[in-house]
Amino acid sequence: MPKGIFQVPPAVNEPIKSYAPGSPERAELKKMLEELRTQEIDIPMFIGGEEVRTGDKKRIHPPHEIKHTLGYYHQGDETHVHMAIDAALKARKQWAELSWEHRASIFLKAADLLAGPYRQVLNAATMLGQSKNAFQAEIDAACELADFFRFNVQYMTEIYAGQPESSPGIWDRVEYRPLEGFVFALTPFNFTSIAGNLQTAPALMGNVAVWKPSKTAVYSAYFLMKLFKEAGVPDGVINLVYVSGPVAAKVVFEHPDFAGFHFTGSTGVFQSTWKAIGDNIYKYKTYPRIVGETGGKDYIIAHKSCDAKAVATALVRGAFEYQGQKCSAASRAYLPAGRWEEIKGYVGEQLKDMKMGPPEDFSNFVNAVIDEASFNKLAGAIDDANASNEAEVIFGGNYDKSIGYFIEPTIIQTSNPKYPTMEEELFGPVLTIYVYEDNKLDETMDILDSTSIYALTGAIFSQDRYIIEKMTKRLVNTAGNFYINDKPTGAVVGQQPFGGSRGSGTNDKAGSAINLMRWVSPRTIKENFVPPHDYKYPFLAE
Repeated sequence: MPKGIFQVPPAVNEPIKSYAPGSPERAELKKMLEELRTQEIDIPMFIGGEEVRTGDKKRIHPPHEIKHTLGYYHQGDETHVHMAIDAALKARKQWAELSWEHRASIFLKAADLLAGPYRQVLNAATMLGQSKNAFQAEIDAACELADFFRFNVQYMTEIYAGQPESSPGIWDRVEYRPLEGFVFALTPFNFTSIAGNLQTAPALMGNVAVWKPSKTAVYSAYFLMKLFKEAGVPDGVINLVYVSGPVAAKVVFEHPDFAGFHFTGSTGVFQSTWKAIGDNIYKYKTYPRIVGETGGKDYIIAHKSCDAKAVATALVRGAFEYQGQKCSAASRAYLPAGRWEEIKGYVGEQLKDMKMGPPEDFSNFVNAVIDEASFNKLAGAIDDANASNEAEVIFGGNYDKSIGYFIEPTIIQTSNPKYPTMEEELFGPVLTIYVYEDNKLDETMDILDSTSIYALTGAIFSQDRYIIEKMTKRLVNTAGNFYINDKPTGAVVGQQPFGGSRGSGTNDKAGSAINLMRWVSPRTIKENFVPPHDYKYPFLAE
């Protein structure tokens, strides 16, 4: 595709609404929350454009209000996974042959629908179903997902415009074909935007998808599917099924037309999936593309030259926004002894008036963790810290699941830099701090580098440019998203492409052309306008 001929609307980040008292968006969101709360929605699967109900209904409740029922979804089985694959393959040819402009139009329309009439629907669904406060829902379900749609269209056109050089009499070109088969998208609970990107990014490039959301995010997935249908995604291009992971895996990873896996979730699941794909590799028509963003044990490390108040704010926001349930959340910190008491004081000041409760109350910063299993794991880690002679709970430490799954923002201080909560991903509002001697920065960076299997996000704090450069170079392999004097969360599409390496994934950078390139299989075409008529080259002349 020649550059400059085809134009799409320039991608810009969706503006974030404030939801401040008295704002129109606050009133709109509260009205939508009340509307959804008063309904019990019957949620079908969507296969080949048809609503599929099994009668095996599973109840959905807000994590912060266990007794309230939001609706019921219809649980599927192996037959529904087969149906979804068949529907996807049936739709594949027509979708793959559709002009790229029309695929772009669908997702640009989805972005505008999301920014407009669907904004408060998706925000409210995310708040109720996944227990996110208004701001966290806004930056996720509305803004980031709209950004994914718009920027992915821009990246698609840039990819298509990338063409090789041609010699005189020759026309060389590259055709960016979709994969030969279907893509399986397995999406997490913690970001509605990720749940809306993992199947649409491959679809934008001409692929068809089978989509299995987390069972704790089926509620918002239902509204996403309604958005896709209204935007004009054809029947069968995206098929939504509610089945268990093992059931989906058994069918998908043994199917000869399995062509790609787009995943965000735990490292353990990703590794076992990769193994299953390897075990079945001889069955596939093509080598599947495997793209995954998994866990993190994300860090903050400060030098003695740091801005103490900035470090404290990064710790509080980085560790406790959305209850620490972000892949990028700060969960371990290395702080200099000479600044520790000052930083600790600022942290205490910020935590003392932080409220916890349901997201419908806009004065609550912290809400519930996603489910009982998560609650129990976090409560157990807090209990272990209270019983340990190597750790002390210095802030928070309370928890209660009588009404919802509430874990108080908790900070543990440890004397052992290899203490379990410095190494193991918890995925909750628990931050562990190790205080190091001011003159042992190098040793502490060595410890940081060797402590965790993960390398997703990390942040350094210093006001000394020589130290900033030193830390940046020394920690080069510890994070795929690296922050200087900022918290390690909040990557923005088009600004900080997101992904990590080591045990944190394939680092294919969601929200970038890097990711979209994984969903195409290029074909190089050479056309000779005046082909030779004789085999002889000039050097053969006598």
